[in-house]
Amino acid sequence: MTGPVRVELTEAETSRASRAYWNAAAGEYLAEHGDFLGDDRFIWCPEGVDEESAQLLGPVRGKRILEVGCGAAQCSRWLAGQGANVVAFDISVEQLRIARQLDARTGTAVRTVAADTVALPYKSSTFDIVCSAFGALPFVADAETALREIGRALKPGGLLVFSVTHPFRWTMPDDPSPAGLRITHSYFDRTPYVEVDDAGTPVYAEHHRTTGDWIRALTSAGFVIDDLLEPDWPAGHELVWGGWGPDRGRLVPGTAIWSARKA
Repeated sequence: MTGPVRVELTEAETSRASRAYWNAAAGEYLAEHGDFLGDDRFIWCPEGVDEESAQLLGPVRGKRILEVGCGAAQCSRWLAGQGANVVAFDISVEQLRIARQLDARTGTAVRTVAADTVALPYKSSTFDIVCSAFGALPFVADAETALREIGRALKPGGLLVFSVTHPFRWTMPDDPSPAGLRITHSYFDRTPYVEVDDAGTPVYAEHHRTTGDWIRALTSAGFVIDDLLEPDWPAGHELVWGGWGPDRGRLVPGTAIWSARKA
């Protein structure tokens, strides 16, 4: 790695970078965060919002559910345990290989495929619910196309709930300590955060969208927004995860969880 840069990327370049990154980092990611995420829990964000108690998806038993950017499919495994008819996809085959290991460990198998959010391999009007916990949507160049694909796969009136980095957090350095509580970057600069290798090839890409950008992307894709949850940092929660941690989390939001319905 030669460090982060700010450069524009095409959708194809973004997809290649995401695939390469998560294929390389899947094992390390699970080793670092697996205890917090669990093998079959549905954790929405570093603040620890747990679907078991939050119920952002409502009753799921008997519902057809798609998880977008499932990683090792922990959330889908929890949904299957609640009686949902769930399928999941991820761009990384290594993430899905690890998912198979967790299937064996938990005794709960999840149907998964390797796919890209901007070209979903599912029929139209298939799912009652689509969900994503920091999966895929922060890592696509064209959020509008991804959301239109999700909308196509949802039944009329279907529910979409997804969590992403809170747009305000992009103004601050990736430092969870008090030293990171400062504005260093323009909120209005949509240039993605990119990491490149020694040859200059992008190997990680994450895209910033303002709150207004997300509203426009959702509504233009045919969604009606129900809610935006900005989780508080829980008292006694001492997790540090990248730029997330108690020092920053007690003062500014780190996560945005959007809820919307297909019109």
